[in-house]
Amino acid sequence: MAAFDRLHPVVQHHVVNALGWSGLRPLQAAAVEPVLRGEDCLLIAPTAGGKTEAALFPLLTRMEHEAWTGLSVLYVCPLKALLNNLEPRVAAYAAWLGRAAQVRHGDTGAGDRKRQAVNRPSILLTTPESLEAMLVSRLLDAEHMFRDLQAVVVDEVHAFAGDDRGWHLLAVLERLSSVAGRPLQRIGLSATVGNPEALLSWLQGGRHSAARPRSVVAPAVESAGAPELSLDYVGNVRNAAKVLSGIHLGEKRLVFADSRKTVESLAVELRALEVETFVSHSSLSLDERRRAESAFATARDCVIVSTSTLELGIDVGDLDRVIQLGAPATVASVLQRLGRTGRRPGTSRNMTFLGVEDEDFLRAAGLLLLLGEGFVEPVVAPPSPLHIAAQQLLGTALQKGRISLEDEAAWMEHLGLAGGDELESIGRWLVATEHLDVDQGLAFVGPTAEARYGRRNFMELLAVFTAAPELTVLHGRREVGSIDPMLLVTKAAGPRVIALAGRPWEVKHVDWRRRRAHVEPSDRAGRSAWMGEPRAYSFELSNAIRRVLLGATPSGVVLSTRAVARLEALRAQYAHRVSEDARVVAEEDGRVRWWTFAGMRANAVLTAALGLVAPELLDEWSAGNLNVPLRSDATAGAVASALRAARAVAGDDLAGAVPPVSEQALRKLKFAELLPQELAVATLASRNGDHPGAEVVACTPLVSPSSDIS
Repeated sequence: MAAFDRLHPVVQHHVVNALGWSGLRPLQAAAVEPVLRGEDCLLIAPTAGGKTEAALFPLLTRMEHEAWTGLSVLYVCPLKALLNNLEPRVAAYAAWLGRAAQVRHGDTGAGDRKRQAVNRPSILLTTPESLEAMLVSRLLDAEHMFRDLQAVVVDEVHAFAGDDRGWHLLAVLERLSSVAGRPLQRIGLSATVGNPEALLSWLQGGRHSAARPRSVVAPAVESAGAPELSLDYVGNVRNAAKVLSGIHLGEKRLVFADSRKTVESLAVELRALEVETFVSHSSLSLDERRRAESAFATARDCVIVSTSTLELGIDVGDLDRVIQLGAPATVASVLQRLGRTGRRPGTSRNMTFLGVEDEDFLRAAGLLLLLGEGFVEPVVAPPSPLHIAAQQLLGTALQKGRISLEDEAAWMEHLGLAGGDELESIGRWLVATEHLDVDQGLAFVGPTAEARYGRRNFMELLAVFTAAPELTVLHGRREVGSIDPMLLVTKAAGPRVIALAGRPWEVKHVDWRRRRAHVEPSDRAGRSAWMGEPRAYSFELSNAIRRVLLGATPSGVVLSTRAVARLEALRAQYAHRVSEDARVVAEEDGRVRWWTFAGMRANAVLTAALGLVAPELLDEWSAGNLNVPLRSDATAGAVASALRAARAVAGDDLAGAVPPVSEQALRKLKFAELLPQELAVATLASRNGDHPGAEVVACTPLVSPSSDIS
């Protein structure tokens, strides 16, 4: 029987008559059977490949054929904006069968929450944080709310799996499965990833991965032709604005920049050139983002400048062009952004890279080289999520009132949050620090946890990510967004003017107690800045940059005259730092650097390895993505000798070389206070190093520009 014919007749009718489709797309057809069989699935297709429908059409079919009642399907997304964008579409599909789909997240009003508790929708679109908030709420009967759950769809699953929100999601799903009294069918939706089988195994959760049937559904996509890719070098943001103001006129252009500061700077420059410009990033208020995205969706000859907030599938209308200022850090991000174009018949996917600085120009070239070679990064969950295990012990205590630490530790160990001995140590620490109290062998929330997290119904405990402390910016009563406080304490000559939402604002008053800045529009130039972490490149990207400098050129990419000239200049500039078959130790301007081209995490391991046996070679205990700083008298021979000694001490794979963990880094680890110091350090240490990448470099010969290979 054809896949379409396996769908419920009402679904079939509306696919043809309401949507006007002549049939299902390849992914949608391929997903019908495994989803109907109840298998855990990973559905993979490019952006706009119909992944949502591939999951929901067979789930709606099961819902009717098997007479599911109550809240039976969860649809989980990483972003509230994506949930809001999806709700009308999912609600329309559910309504075909007389069912409801509703959204629930941090912005959902109290009235809507109460109505959902009484009249449960068949499908709830939500976030992991909101799910845990519902589990621990004293105003909601979680047993009643979730007892009929059958399936969960995780959209943009790769975005979850790559950080701690993924571990948090898996733990919450485990608890929901326990409430429902059955395993939940798990369906992940993703763009192309480098390790789909491993990603699906992770989504299933440790003890389920071997027992439950599963399918990776990734049918070959009919090629619409090679994408149009181009690389240019513009030198600064003002030049980028000039270029953008003169190309693709009359078209709708989405410009990505990988920092909020750059987004704001570019938007100001574009508006000065009378280009209709909109702005989207995480430090803008929700209303400001919605206004910009809505206006952009209906406009034509315009630009929207965004950070990665618009990377994950939010509909901003029919795009003509994607332009990247600088470069992201992964090929996966390039593919995601590239997939925002080419959706109309007769159009092709396209992306133009504008290099602003040499660093991001080389990063763009490296990514394009990897893209042409078919490389996509594997999605790997962060190791040792011990702090998430500690958070979950408190979360389950909030949910159940009293818990057996031994029973809770059992499922956490199966899930892979921590080992048995680690969980025992965490439990003892939580009791010793009075985050938990114990009575008659059962643990419950203690006074320290109440004092630290109890405000706003423990909301701070339910989010595993840390938001930087920012000041809210208000124009009258309207919230514009938020800024880094440092922008308001640095010296300013004359009026203090900031840039936010692509416009300059003069700061009139700062209420430090309430963390608010009151502003008025200004015609002066404004500044913007936010705290950011150094960007860590993968080993593959760093090595791709090395290969570009040695002469490799991305295939299928049009290089502008400026790009060709800049690339030639950089190859000449780096000529003494790169070698075909060795890594270089080079001295310049009194500084010696070991040009590893290995990435920040591999370089951290190499630095730790030298520190074990020859700390006198190190100039500082830090490293960048492309090199390791050394003392001015260090030589290639000395480094090679030290590496041989380090491998004898730490192992050929340098497993015994552990990058040090700073107090500052510990303070940035969410829930570090819930762990004994040694376990908090161990968590960060396991994440700071790339030992396979370091091993490759450690086994590679070393050379100085004027010496033989060592």
